[in-house]
Amino acid sequence: MLTYNLYNLLKEELQNGSSDLVTRPSGQVIRERIERDVEKEKDGEVIALDFSQIGIIDYSCADEIVAKLVSRLLGGEYGDRYIILTGINENQKENIEVALERKELAVIAQMRDGRKVLLGSLNNYLKETLNFILKKEKITARDLSETMNLEANTSGTRLLNLHKKRLVKRIDEIRDGGRVWVYEKI
Repeated sequence: MLTYNLYNLLKEELQNGSSDLVTRPSGQVIRERIERDVEKEKDGEVIALDFSQIGIIDYSCADEIVAKLVSRLLGGEYGDRYIILTGINENQKENIEVALERKELAVIAQMRDGRKVLLGSLNNYLKETLNFILKKEKITARDLSETMNLEANTSGTRLLNLHKKRLVKRIDEIRDGGRVWVYEKI
């Protein structure tokens, strides 16, 4: 996992002495910097946006940075890469969550106290499946089907949808003489 320290990016790009992410124009500058850096990363990379040294992030900046990054990630603009948030406090969580919910997006975040939470909007059955993956670390559609008593196509569809939302990684493995998709937490 790679970590992008947003405080350092803020200092480099805006050079205004602030630790706060406020205003849409400021968010656009930071997002564009992140996008330039993300393009250089290898496929399969998990990129953590570290908020631990950031003070506040207002709604417009949360929308410009987090919601647009996640939306473009889902649109395939960044290839096979993943984004998580780290070092989030409760105030930052609130504005980021509103920005994500308004666009029906979701991202995994690690709070400053170490808890992993889902920010944004995700239907209940996908939340349930994601929580299962987070506990197990990695599973196959067969594992999910057997454990949650689901039809095979239902478990496969749930896992594929979580992968398309970039909330879990999907890797190809050889098991029992055949190829199988394995889904793992990011």
